[in-house]
Amino acid sequence: MKPASLELCAGAGGQAFGLEQAGFSHAGLIENDYAACNTLRLNRPNWNVIEHDLFENLNITEFKGIDLLAGGLPCPPFSIAGKQLGEKDERNLFNVGINYVDELRPKAVMFENVRGMLGKPFAIYREWIEKRLHKMGYIAEWRLIHACDFGVPQLRPRAILIALKKEYAAEFKWPEGGIPAKTVGNTLYDLMGLKGWRRVDEWRERANTIAPTIVGGSKKHGGPDLGPTRARQAWAKLGVNGKSIADTEPEPGFELDPRLTVRMVARIQGFPDEWEIWGKKTAAYRQVGNAFPSPVAQAVARRIHQAIVPQTYQGASRIWKKESV
Repeated sequence: MKPASLELCAGAGGQAFGLEQAGFSHAGLIENDYAACNTLRLNRPNWNVIEHDLFENLNITEFKGIDLLAGGLPCPPFSIAGKQLGEKDERNLFNVGINYVDELRPKAVMFENVRGMLGKPFAIYREWIEKRLHKMGYIAEWRLIHACDFGVPQLRPRAILIALKKEYAAEFKWPEGGIPAKTVGNTLYDLMGLKGWRRVDEWRERANTIAPTIVGGSKKHGGPDLGPTRARQAWAKLGVNGKSIADTEPEPGFELDPRLTVRMVARIQGFPDEWEIWGKKTAAYRQVGNAFPSPVAQAVARRIHQAIVPQTYQGASRIWKKESV
């Protein structure tokens, strides 16, 4: 029997797919965005998708003792591109996430956020989180992980918080990475040439490094583009027009720098090509741009799986509701 996870802020399923590949089933996925919920249902009809705002009360009694509580909690409160209000930001859900840990007492916790979370301005807040977890009987550790070290063709540094109950903590080892990432040109070559674009070989030679970090934007700010001026400049060096997202691939006679489609961005984010994104361009791009790359989630979750399964599932008989394959 597979260990089960409950995921907060599941989004379009980047982390969820990674957990699935690491051997976890999904007891529940909580997400408040209508489009993202439809993406999850579209790709995995058997998943228990719970469309709910975490700022509102939710009865989660059925998930007590869950193996893994995971989540990509909102990034804007801690992003260096924002005001860095942290715990004072109305969008901060770390307090909610830690309260869920307290109520559910999972065997392991895996929360992901932007690199800014590890900055000096939030040292006291991180210490508060660690102390709360320690009082509950967990060993917690933060780690900065770069997605490019796990084969994802972009830098994408992410702050990861892992916490395990003391009886499992000694068995957990962080993944080392070391998986080479393709260049943007090699990653997207087939998609860029899908309609017979004559300059695709020339473009591939120009796009000869990994991508800058994909910027998804928030519901309040940001549209379907590749980020602020600095990010667009980085994309321009790769021969990509980052001012907007394309509806389709370049035609044979296209002469300018191409724009990326949502599917291209999804591939850079580590989604499998068969993963469908529900909604129009702006909603679809926001889902993809804010995702936790599946290969990174898979690598970390596999180590959690190795830490908790030997003790948890020898002779276990418990079956979770809505368990998926």
